Formats: sequence, C-alpha cells, structure tokens
Amino acid sequence: MVSNEQRRKQLAREKYLRQQQRRTEARRRTRIRNAGIAGGLALVLAAGGAYAAAGGLAADDKKADKAAEPSAPPTSKAPDPCEKPAKGAASTKHWKKEPKMSIDTSATYTMKLETTCGDIEIEMDAAKTPRTVNSFEFLAGEGYLDHSPCHRLVDQGIYVLQCGDPTGTGTGMSADGKVQQPGYTIPDENLDDPKVKKGTYPAGTVAMANRYNAQTKENRDSGGSQFFLVYEDSPLPPDYTPFGTITKGMDVLKKIADAGMTPDPQTGNTKPNATVVIDKATVRKK
Repeated sequence: MVSNEQRRKQLAREKYLRQQQRRTEARRRTRIRNAGIAGGLALVLAAGGAYAAAGGLAADDKKADKAAEPSAPPTSKAPDPCEKPAKGAASTKHWKKEPKMSIDTSATYTMKLETTCGDIEIEMDAAKTPRTVNSFEFLAGEGYLDHSPCHRLVDQGIYVLQCGDPTGTGTGMSADGKVQQPGYTIPDENLDDPKVKKGTYPAGTVAMANRYNAQTKENRDSGGSQFFLVYEDSPLPPDYTPFGTITKGMDVLKKIADAGMTPDPQTGNTKPNATVVIDKATVRKK
C-alpha cells in the first residue's frame, strides 16, 4: 500500500513534470515565433523586451530559413473561414530597377486588396512615403500581387498578417533562386512617425517588411514587396516603413487571426490556417 507521504511525493513530482513540460513548450513556441517572423533577426524587436521575444518581421532570405530550428508541434486548426482562391497564377515578374516616380505626392492613394477572406482597404500616405506608395502603385498595375498568398500570421507578442510574396514562402526568391523579388528594393521611409516612435505599431497600421538586422545595423533600405498588416497594437521598433492605415477590413483580419496558424517545422514560418490569398490588388488616387 502506498503511504500518504509516498503519494504526496508522487503528486509533487507529477506537478513538477507538468510545469517543465509547459516551460519547454513555451520556449519552443518562442523559437517558432522568432524564426518565423525574423528570418535572420530582421524585424528584430530589439527595441524592447516584446520585440526581442518575438523575433522580427522580415522579408526572409534563404540563409535565415536554413538557420531556423523550430520544434513546436502544429497548432490545432479552426475551420477555414475563407473562400477558394480565384483562378490564376501568381506573378513571376521581376525588375532590375525601382520604378520611376509617377504618383502625385500631394494626393492620397488607396490600395484595395480583394482577398479570399474579404476586402481590405488601405489609405496610403504619399507625402510621407512617396517611394513606397509609388512602388505599390506600379506593382498593383502590373498585377504583381494578384493571386499571391499571405504567408505568415503572428498571434503572440505581436499581431500581424504578412503578405506580398508571390512565392508564398516569405523568401521572395524566384524559382531559379537567382532573384529576390520584385528584383529591386526601396528605401525606408517615415521611420520618425510619432505613432511608431513610441514603440508600438497601432492596430490598423500597414508597414513594410524588410531584412534589416537591428543588432548588426545591416540591410537598411531593403524593402521590396512584402508588407504586414497590424490587427492588434504590436510592440515593434521603428524600423519598418509605416505607409498606410486600414480603413476597411479589420473584421477580415480578425477572422483570419481567429483561425490561427500552423508552424512549419522545416522553415519556422507560421502559415495562417485560413486560406488567405489576394485575388486582386488595385491602387487608386482619391
């Protein structure tokens, strides 16, 4: 017969093992988040504890993908709340140079993303981020974002949906591995925006992903076509060009977030469980 003292010790041991298991799982989830968003420590939230814990909002590169070593099991999936993508193939275009300025910097431009989960509309600030807005006006006109999946959802520490890579991988590499799409980069802009200088990107912010490494100060001005939509206030350093504000579709983002994400054990990317595809992207002058 087991004595009361033996039983007490057994229960204490089981409690300790459960605590250790929870701590291990928490560390695994942190590694997934770090590798998934950062891809080489590039959205490195180094400006604060939350940033450092979360990793970074990077436009990933191959080296970063190989460095990721996630081990967390996939999260449980909620039902897919989105529709099937429209027929069509993602773009394989790329360009050697940034497009020439063609927008009216005194005007306001809107970008509409018709997604499988609902429409999202973004008001873009051409005065503060002229080259970013000009680039998206060009890319949308070329159909570059059409049929492209949003490849990353982060729902801990920071709260963002990342899109803009037609390959759907976050690496942005062409099929032959030779070109970092869209083929050109644009400079960081508007990093002194009061909204982000305070260490938080407010819900509704739309900003550029990049490959900047805050620890080494390398890869400034490395934005391309990838961007992220903030669906809840997120602690991030002012390293990512805030170029727009969501005016319609926050409910769409919430629906996507509620469906959760699944970590990829190979790359560390945290793919949304919802089928989020941009069927059509258009930019118009208001």
